[in-house]
Amino acid sequence: MSLSAESRLQEERPERLLVVAAHPEDADSAVAGSVARWVAAGSVVHLICCTSGDASADDAAADPLEVAALREAEQRAAAAIVGYEDVSFMHRPEGALANDLALREQLVRLIRTFRPDAVAAPDPRVFIHEHGLVNHVDHREAGAAALDAVYPAAGNAMTFPHLVTSEGLEPHRVGRLLLYWPERGNAIVDISDTVETKLSALRVHASRRSQADDLDGRVRGRARDEGAPVGIKTGESYAVIDLR
Repeated sequence: MSLSAESRLQEERPERLLVVAAHPEDADSAVAGSVARWVAAGSVVHLICCTSGDASADDAAADPLEVAALREAEQRAAAAIVGYEDVSFMHRPEGALANDLALREQLVRLIRTFRPDAVAAPDPRVFIHEHGLVNHVDHREAGAAALDAVYPAAGNAMTFPHLVTSEGLEPHRVGRLLLYWPERGNAIVDISDTVETKLSALRVHASRRSQADDLDGRVRGRARDEGAPVGIKTGESYAVIDLR
């Protein structure tokens, strides 16, 4: 990983960024520091959650609709802290997310509506992280759907042509993909000034916290590890794909 790649991402912040996540809390864990930094500099950012986290309770008898409503409320509150312009939920079932035609159409509709110059999504190439954790299937499917929606679907008039003919949504070409949670990143954003914002957003997801969870230590430790390759004390890493 080169310092020049890190510098380019810092200097070329996305003016309009669409963040795609599988579940509530994912984006706050992965990119909240970067988003808060970019929003403070003038970026406009929209968050998409493909699921509402309806299967995230420890009680098998829990009502998934109630769980989803709680997770959505937490995500909206966290998004307000980070500075997102808006949050959209695709309402796909947690644990059963699939990169299918219907999900890609939903994503393409939002891409053509919001017209971002960059899209951030989970890196779908990662099945098992180098430290031994299995990457959630929903993360992989959300990342793959985002990639397929960006290219070729969003920029191709004959892909979902009714979006043009019935909804007036002209094709849009995204300039860059920012893949988060990568195995091998090529860019790092310095979040030293916004790590507290990231922590504040994560604390809002109280339904996902336990008393034994050392949130502060875990988040700061990961940020140190991600920034270390280029000498940044607190960072978030990405695999950046330039489509321009």
